[in-house]
Amino acid sequence: MRKGDWLIAGLLGLVVVAAIGKGIYDTYNPIEDKGIPFYSSASEEVQHKGADLYRDIGCRDCHTIWGIKNIMETVPAPSLDGIGSLRTEAWLYDYFSSENPQTIIPTRLKAKYGMPSYASLPESERRLLAQYFAGMKVQDWYLQEVKASEYKKLTGNPYPKQEK
Repeated sequence: MRKGDWLIAGLLGLVVVAAIGKGIYDTYNPIEDKGIPFYSSASEEVQHKGADLYRDIGCRDCHTIWGIKNIMETVPAPSLDGIGSLRTEAWLYDYFSSENPQTIIPTRLKAKYGMPSYASLPESERRLLAQYFAGMKVQDWYLQEVKASEYKKLTGNPYPKQEK
């Protein structure tokens, strides 16, 4: 190799080492990456049994949860991400116990897509659903994004600025 070739090879090697070093030692910036917004405050048992019941009674046919799409993607039912950050366990139990959930939250969809009543479920299963959903929390920053998105979807207007 000639002297000029060694220089080019050396510079190329230096660039490769620098690129690898940057990839390995890149610093984490929590402002750029807020992390996963979803978490559960429910016990492990409630999480497992609740997820089984959620699947068994068909909630996932219409609703999305933890960012996972619903099975019937044509049904625009609300996402349940962070429902526990919006509703209490008592409220959810009353909702699942209602003979007509539309009296509590009227559907904004076609009647055939309205929330079905789960009043006929055993009390223990309604309580489990309430505990399961009440435990589904989201980080505050994500909750604000969800509220703004839902507000815009419903009204067509930007979400009003919140006083701090």
